[in-house]
Amino acid sequence: MAIERIVIVGGGTAGWMAAAALSKLRAGRDVAITLVESEMIGTVGVGEATIPPFLDFNRLLEIDERELLSAVQGSFKLGIQFVNWGKLGDSYIHPFGNYGYQMEGISFHHVWHKYKAAGDKRPIQVFNLETMAAHFGRFARTEDYAREDLPPVNYAYHIDAGRYAQFLRGYSEKRGVVRREGKVSDVQLDGENGFVSSITLEDGTIIKGDLFIDCSGFRGLLIEQALKTGYEDWTNYLPCDRAVALPCLREVGSGPLPYTRATAHSAGWQWQVPLQHRNGNGHVYCSSFMSDDEALDILVNNIAGKPGADPNFLRFTTGRRKKFWNKNVIAIGLAAGFMEPLESTSIHLIYTGINKLIALLSLDGITHAQEDAFNRLTGKEYARIRDFLILHYNTTSRDDSPFWNHCRTMAVPDSLTEKVELFQTNGQIFREDDELFTETSWAAVMMGQGLAMKGHNPMADAIDKMSIRKEFDAIEQSIRFVVQHMPTHQDYLNRYCPASA
Repeated sequence: MAIERIVIVGGGTAGWMAAAALSKLRAGRDVAITLVESEMIGTVGVGEATIPPFLDFNRLLEIDERELLSAVQGSFKLGIQFVNWGKLGDSYIHPFGNYGYQMEGISFHHVWHKYKAAGDKRPIQVFNLETMAAHFGRFARTEDYAREDLPPVNYAYHIDAGRYAQFLRGYSEKRGVVRREGKVSDVQLDGENGFVSSITLEDGTIIKGDLFIDCSGFRGLLIEQALKTGYEDWTNYLPCDRAVALPCLREVGSGPLPYTRATAHSAGWQWQVPLQHRNGNGHVYCSSFMSDDEALDILVNNIAGKPGADPNFLRFTTGRRKKFWNKNVIAIGLAAGFMEPLESTSIHLIYTGINKLIALLSLDGITHAQEDAFNRLTGKEYARIRDFLILHYNTTSRDDSPFWNHCRTMAVPDSLTEKVELFQTNGQIFREDDELFTETSWAAVMMGQGLAMKGHNPMADAIDKMSIRKEFDAIEQSIRFVVQHMPTHQDYLNRYCPASA
């Protein structure tokens, strides 16, 4: 059956990202795209930090960066700072760019380990531009330097997710997407194939469709409530199941940091996402080890500014649907699963879900091959991200609370155990199945958490020490040059993309 009517159930970031991307279909085919949402239903809105692939999504839509950041009161992000994760008092940055560069085919951290053993005292962080710029609160884009011999600046954004959804709503409606206000009261299934045939709104309106995108959040209105797809629970690996969000007004004279901060507490962690006009704050915690009142008290006492709204408590179960694409329903965003925002993957998973849908979509109909490919690829993606998140908890040295004792001693997937053992043996990191996180990402977190490489790739020993020193000196000097010539993050925002009202 040909796909002539696409219905998106739910708005928010997921719904309007899907609508904006799919609106490009209308340039070549007569496809009706309808988005149903209710202003009476709030959105979670905790995913305000992004990672670099998010820039690709906006480029796909041909959205001007300055216009976007001004509209969403956004700021730039060079990485994530983790505080108190390895042990109390520790701090490290997971940067977006690489440490140095490959030398004679060997990843930089192997060569650095060799040179460190030979007496060089420089920490690996000085060989990463994003880490050094973040440390000094500075920012600029690669385009601002007309020199090819300087390292590129890798970045993402901090955005107001509500404003971003509104921005994409305007974009989508200009391109023919029709928004319908209302709550879904009933879902009709085809008696022969079990496909969703239509939805009914509370006012009695019936909206028929050939393909449905479920962006209804945790409820999974179509994927779960209608199709009974099932859910794979990962709380045995990632036990946090609560969050409280609380935005705050920024103190006068304090500019936004060019990075996200994740601070570990006694039974979870706190996020700080600096926008131009406020900080987004929240506390993710485990209800088995901490009460709601205690979690809120910790958050209120650790925010830099006056609260700008009432606290918003959230409940979640970390995991994923057993199928992301079931019959003619594709779940995107929280309807597909939940991964806590420790590594800012929430919006990324929306983008990659949409990207895979577009790649597999055929307007001539739906096949089992499409469904199977989407589910297999998305399942692998969730599992790789899951392992990376577990890494932060399980490789801690903290023993100051029952929660951290539990995390440090809990069983973890074999895939993660293998990754850790290989790194500790000789620093080897294998990036599998086009997984999101790079060698640098794994190395940054492993070393930041206190995992030490016992050795390195022996091929690094074949590189001459003097040539290594020259290369290292050149990398450090070029990074120092760029950072010294960068404006402060606040000055850059003021000049490049000042927030609109």
